Amino acid sequence: MVEPKAIIRAYRLNDEKLVKFMLGLAAMEGLAVANKRAAFHPLMLSLWVGLSCIMIQLLDWWPKPEYRLLGWLLPLPAFGCWGVPLLFAIDWINRPYFEDAASDLMHRPDFANLQKYYARSPSSGLFILEYGSKFVGLVAIDASKDSQSEQGFLKKTEQGHILADKTKNFYSSGTSSVATIRHFYVEERFRKSNVQQDILAFAARHVFTTTKDVNVLKASATPLLGYKYSSLRELGFLVEKQAGKLGILGWRVDAMSLERARWERNKDSSDL
Repeated sequence: MVEPKAIIRAYRLNDEKLVKFMLGLAAMEGLAVANKRAAFHPLMLSLWVGLSCIMIQLLDWWPKPEYRLLGWLLPLPAFGCWGVPLLFAIDWINRPYFEDAASDLMHRPDFANLQKYYARSPSSGLFILEYGSKFVGLVAIDASKDSQSEQGFLKKTEQGHILADKTKNFYSSGTSSVATIRHFYVEERFRKSNVQQDILAFAARHVFTTTKDVNVLKASATPLLGYKYSSLRELGFLVEKQAGKLGILGWRVDAMSLERARWERNKDSSDL
């Protein structure tokens, strides 16, 4: 039996459905993590217990030992009555950020034509990590002239209406001095092996060695998705600033960067 091999390869046209599905999955992954973190936060647990106890007190649902086992189960409905609406409230507050991010993703120029978008610069690229025939993860680096642009095909007016934006050529060629990691995702079952560090290191090496034009590699990440955040820090990314907050508990989103000089120093020290 042939042992499966892990390889990192460039994106191919027949990968389109799989890659787009995984990008959508990655965009919504944070919602499940945010809901779980919020549900088990001490403040939320305290609120749940407090409201349940108030309901038990008002309805006189405290345990009644004279009814034996069933008497001790009497308070449970109160905890269930408050648990469900609190979980709903958490999801209702967290969901808009992630749905907006997913919608923004699907209206970006790279999502419309992945192969064409990441072929505009030799330092750009969309790479897939596979183990045998199994998809493991992907990384997409944009080193084009508009690598820092957040503009998409759609935009919102002040009235909230969505209009198509056709004022810009999204597929011009050229290489910028600043590259951006547009997408970075690894399947959860493979994360314990730290394979995400390998694909991220490959991406950085591709950006900085293909041409000498790129001096900085940028990314945005949140500690909410620990595998992404820790992998970036492990590679040498530093936090530039807090770019925003998300979710009911205000988890921060950090703008991070890795300079060529720092990457070369880290690479030389790891080679020793």
